[in-house]
Amino acid sequence: MNKLSVVLATYNEEENIGRCLDSVVDIASEIVVVDGSSKDKTVQIAKRFKAKVLVTDNPPIFHINKQKALDLARYSWILQLDADEVVSKDLACEIKKIINMSEEEIDLYQKSLKERDLFLRHQALLEERDGKIGVNGGYAGFFIPRRNYFLGKFLKYGGTYPDGVIRLVKKGKAYFPCKDVHEQIVVQGKVGWLSKPLFHYDSPNFKRYLERNSRYIDLIAKDLKKNKVDRNLFQFLNFFVFKPLYWFFLTQIRHKGILDGWQGIVFSFFSALRFPRAYFRYLLLK
Repeated sequence: MNKLSVVLATYNEEENIGRCLDSVVDIASEIVVVDGSSKDKTVQIAKRFKAKVLVTDNPPIFHINKQKALDLARYSWILQLDADEVVSKDLACEIKKIINMSEEEIDLYQKSLKERDLFLRHQALLEERDGKIGVNGGYAGFFIPRRNYFLGKFLKYGGTYPDGVIRLVKKGKAYFPCKDVHEQIVVQGKVGWLSKPLFHYDSPNFKRYLERNSRYIDLIAKDLKKNKVDRNLFQFLNFFVFKPLYWFFLTQIRHKGILDGWQGIVFSFFSALRFPRAYFRYLLLK
């Protein structure tokens, strides 16, 4: 039976980490936490779950600490999590099964996934943005679909699902480039999919959502500056009118965001607002 390491990088996550670790304590052969010198009780809570904790600095690119956590893992399979994520019971069972399957069994399992077409379409969009994911060879990583919690509800429509993230990887076969805050983990092998959900509590209240959204908009503004986007009337109309309208109706109509109720409408609206807000901040950058 293959053993599983669960690894996290944390900073001030006392409100989340207990719930996260409680969801994996039954499947983890070890828990590794790299903490960026939290000011709260994150480390104490992690130690209650018998986690091995390394306290270090808190770099701007958080993936540096995620990579440290990967490097400290001892076992052949690694589940990399964020503290605001929770492994569902069905996902825990699926992980235990998949890490003990042969290559042939995994191939058959991939073909049997009920949402296989949806998962592959999502992966194609990621590859269009980020480049080829995975290489030939044996299975070395797996996407996990996420359900995102927004204002009291797990969203399902509006392009929020499957929100696939590579979280389960083979030791020595995956790494973070540590160059960008939104980069995908690089896998040196074939990448498959799991089917059961990972619950993501990134926006339990509107204040938390606006804080995270604002940081994301700052990053977009810096990218606009890096790419030297024109500062003219056409781009003003593009970012203040065309892009937000297109995005709102795309997520509400084509991707059926309206089926998520008022939370889906609010999510689409503020998601669309990232375009004018980012361009405005870009105009203020020197």
